[in-house]
Amino acid sequence: LIKGMAKNPIIFALANPDPEVLPSVAHAIRDDILMATGRSDFPNQVNNALCFPYLFRGALDAKAKQITDDMKIAAAHALSALAREPVPQAVLDAYKLTELSFGKTYIIPKPFDPRLLERVSKAVAGAA
Repeated sequence: LIKGMAKNPIIFALANPDPEVLPSVAHAIRDDILMATGRSDFPNQVNNALCFPYLFRGALDAKAKQITDDMKIAAAHALSALAREPVPQAVLDAYKLTELSFGKTYIIPKPFDPRLLERVSKAVAGAA
């Protein structure tokens, strides 16, 4: 299946605790893959902890009566923007890293990035 994908495929293997395909297996088949899993021990962890607390905080701050598609899209855009910005030293320290920048192994902010609270919540509240 992976061999037959188009150039530069994106694979989100999000089943937990065992992704549908391990990154080591996928990267052994092809080297042009952009991959994410739901696990913290692999790059690009996709986890609802990146969004739900801040989605709800923004909704509460705006006194929204419901969560709308626009609010969810605003959260996604805020996450995307954060991933492209320089990573604060506090995040690098929390994950025992010396460097982290947008690219194949960092497409989404880390769950303990303190900027998430302000940036995602504010975006959600603005869209409410």
